[in-house]
Formats: sequence, C-alpha cells, structure tokens
Amino acid sequence: MTTIIRTPRLELVPLKPVAIRHLLQGHRAEAEASIGATWPEEFPSAAELGGFLAIQLHRMETARSRRDWMVRMMRAIATHEVVGHCGFHGPPEVIGRAEIGYTVFTGFRGQGFAKEAAKALATWAFEHGQREVFASIAPDNAPSLAVVRALGFRQIGTQEDEVDGLELVFVLRADDPETESRQVVKTGT
Repeated sequence: MTTIIRTPRLELVPLKPVAIRHLLQGHRAEAEASIGATWPEEFPSAAELGGFLAIQLHRMETARSRRDWMVRMMRAIATHEVVGHCGFHGPPEVIGRAEIGYTVFTGFRGQGFAKEAAKALATWAFEHGQREVFASIAPDNAPSLAVVRALGFRQIGTQEDEVDGLELVFVLRADDPETESRQVVKTGT
C-alpha cells in the first residue's frame, strides 16, 4: 500500500510501476489511463525516459514495499491536473540518504508548487525517521536553488553527477531551529 501526501493545494501520489512501463514502451495513452490523468506534452522528456524513469522502475521492482520513497505525481487538488512530479531518489537504505527531487511542468511554474512539494516531502521523511533530507541541484538552476534556500536547506558541498555534471549538495536537518514549520502535511492512503 502506498501513501498519498497531501498539502493545502497538492496531492503527491506515488506513480504506479505500470504507468512507467507504458511510458518506457512509448505507450503514452495507456500510461495516462493507468493513472487516470494526463500529462503535458513535455513529459516525459528524452532525459527522463533515458535514465530517471528507468531507474525509478528498477528501484520499484527491487524494493516493492518501499514505493513511498520513489517518484510521485504532483496533482493539483482544485483542478486534478498533474502539475509536475517529485519524490525521493529511492529508499534511504538503497541510495544512502533521503534525497528529494522535483519538477514543475512549464505551464504551472512560478506558483509555489515546487516549494510546497519539497516541504511536504521533507516533512514526510522526518515523520518516517529520517534526521536529514538532501537535495542536489545544478549551480545554474536558480528556481530550484531558491526553493531549497527558502525552506532552510544549507549547502554542505558539491558533487559531480555522471549525468547532470556539477551539483551543489544541500541538507535540511530535522533538529535545525532555522527549519521552516512542517505542519502542512497530512498523509492518507
């Protein structure tokens, strides 16, 4: 059973493995039917098909009971539109830490959805025993850098990603007094 994370404006719904399989096979209509929603034409990009989605599917298949720690759709509660995707890179015990990622589709940017989703993911991770949540961001990704900084993430270093190149590494600690309040999240099934 997977958990839906709810915020004031979003539902963060775990993406079903069957939907990812359809996307990887080029069967967009079947993928959308399996989730009961449609995606903007920009999703999935070639990069998402070439790495991100395949990696997420592999992790879902090898850690079936840990799907809550993987990719989710960002669905607007008011309109039921899929405004982006977010989630964790994988279960912390698999990838070595609780690390979040998020993408807001072009037509929905600038409305605070990334910040709302990132905050909800961090809160959920803390509620599930994690003491730290990480984010790795390209140095020229100003919108994403603004999101993590607004939430109180602090840069702790850099890393060289084999796909994305240089990334700045940020952490948000559960016990940091500077961390923004986390009272916005409700979970359900």
